[in-house]
Amino acid sequence: MRFAFVLGETFSGIRRNLSMVVSVVLVTFISLTFVGAAGLLQLQINQMKGYWYDRVEVAIFLCTDTSTTTSCASGPVTDGQRESIQELLESPTAAPYIKSYEHESQEQALEIFQEQFKNSAMSGTVTAEQLPESFRVALVDPEQYEVVNELFSAMPGVEIVSDQRELLEQIFSLMNMASVIAVSVAVVMLVCAVLLIATTIRLSAFSRRRETGIMRLVGASKTMIQLPFLLEGVIAALVGAVLASVTTWAIAEFFIGDWLTGQYPGTGFIAGVEALILVPLLLGVAILLAALSSILTLRRYLKV
Repeated sequence: MRFAFVLGETFSGIRRNLSMVVSVVLVTFISLTFVGAAGLLQLQINQMKGYWYDRVEVAIFLCTDTSTTTSCASGPVTDGQRESIQELLESPTAAPYIKSYEHESQEQALEIFQEQFKNSAMSGTVTAEQLPESFRVALVDPEQYEVVNELFSAMPGVEIVSDQRELLEQIFSLMNMASVIAVSVAVVMLVCAVLLIATTIRLSAFSRRRETGIMRLVGASKTMIQLPFLLEGVIAALVGAVLASVTTWAIAEFFIGDWLTGQYPGTGFIAGVEALILVPLLLGVAILLAALSSILTLRRYLKV
């Protein structure tokens, strides 16, 4: 009977302050959706790091007629220099760091360039002689790029040793920045949700002050009086959290998992299954914030 009474009082308060409760639901939904978006970004960053770092290559670019670096002062790479670089790639010294390698000629580099920039006007203005030939090296451990750089950068005929991770780190930095922005917006919205929950509880306590006074007179416990107000805030926040969880899953499942995967089939993307690990976080944040906000408000405005 006590449980039924508490539920009855809770839903009575929700009906009386329906517009405020709906506001709490919407603000909680929007703020936790931003939290979910930030979580999805971090999951995607971790997924892409695991996917791309396993495929990252080190490019050893060789000197050409147009090279301007000091290492190419003697002119374009010779056959002997190219063979020396290849011998080092196959040597026991480099074996612990190099998984595989392949040589890319200037003609092959031109084909790749024209394919990548086929919609650009400059694709027809570049010649094979302007592009460097290179050795594309797959590393056993991508973190050991510096070791490979030291082995080859000082060799005659080598213009530069380039690590693709530098470009990837820039992309991941941008994604991390977007994640931080999403979290920042979420924090602001969560503060708004907390204030709305506090206002809703305050209005509910004021509108039911006569019932509360009667309950004090008949000897109702402090928990019995305050629990309906507490549940009112928690239920509203939970509804918003459930909507945010569904939205987060839908973004991961349909936008990232289906659409982006179809647009960029060569990239590893997360899907709805991975997004499910964010659901307990969103529900937990909603319950925690609503409970704390309600308890602090009740202590101030509902003296028992």
